[in-house]
Amino acid sequence: MQQQSSFDAVIVGGSYAGLAAGMALGRSIRRVLIVDSGKPCNAQTPHSHNFLTQDGNTPAAIAAIGREQVLAYPTVQIVHDEVIDVSGENLSFQLKTATGKQIAARKIVFATGIKDQLPAIDGFSACWGISAIHCPYCHGYEYRNLSTGLLVNGEMAFEKSRLIHNWTKQLTVFTNGEPTIADDQVRQLTALGIAVVPTPVQRLVHTSGHIEHIVLADGSTYALKALYAALPFVQHSTLLEQLGCELLDSGHVKVDGFQRTTVPGIYAAGDNAVKMRSVASAVAAGTTAGAFVNHELISEGL
Repeated sequence: MQQQSSFDAVIVGGSYAGLAAGMALGRSIRRVLIVDSGKPCNAQTPHSHNFLTQDGNTPAAIAAIGREQVLAYPTVQIVHDEVIDVSGENLSFQLKTATGKQIAARKIVFATGIKDQLPAIDGFSACWGISAIHCPYCHGYEYRNLSTGLLVNGEMAFEKSRLIHNWTKQLTVFTNGEPTIADDQVRQLTALGIAVVPTPVQRLVHTSGHIEHIVLADGSTYALKALYAALPFVQHSTLLEQLGCELLDSGHVKVDGFQRTTVPGIYAAGDNAVKMRSVASAVAAGTTAGAFVNHELISEGL
């Protein structure tokens, strides 16, 4: 880290949102440190989509290009480490890392993402991000017109089914237990040719993460190519809550239009603060955060 321990901004998390924030700040000639633990949530995803100029590229390749371009700015540094403690206040934060580094920062951007809580279904974790997927805008085109399942219950089952029906008419809802979908919504789904199956899902049979069929608790099977799932999650970093940053009922960090949290001097960008999980959304949020960190530093400097 070239012995430097004081920065205008420290960015916690060096994936797409963090790198974008670093670029905006680097281009603002700010002294920036990006601390990245190297654990992106999409590490298992084979291809990234819906990001202009990079459609179909691998997540790792996109991140590698990002790091190379961000490090072209001489005031930006990246270290492989993990921030484990933060104290202080706006313009005077102190951070401690897992390797024992003590770092001072005027502003902090958390681009730490979220951690999906995977269901206890045999084979699910091996398929997550490959054929067990979360977003039709990210993956739907590749699985268009193919046999597809949706692992969800309640009101969300109705809304998600209508959405995914745009990409495939071969759709089955697996509520993984007693359905909590309203009767009139079940009738509407049935009219669209979407079956609702309450039997719990026991296993995903797959080859290298690509689903071949699923096995239910009663032994019955359904041939599928993809399974969408709306999963609960937790914040990947507990530091935001410890610092007093307010969370929304959804579990996301509450931010304003400039990516500022409810704690002065602390910003959040990427999956930890937005429902739309995509590389493009993360980059946009990170760019906004970086730009407004710089604006705030200028304002407070005056």
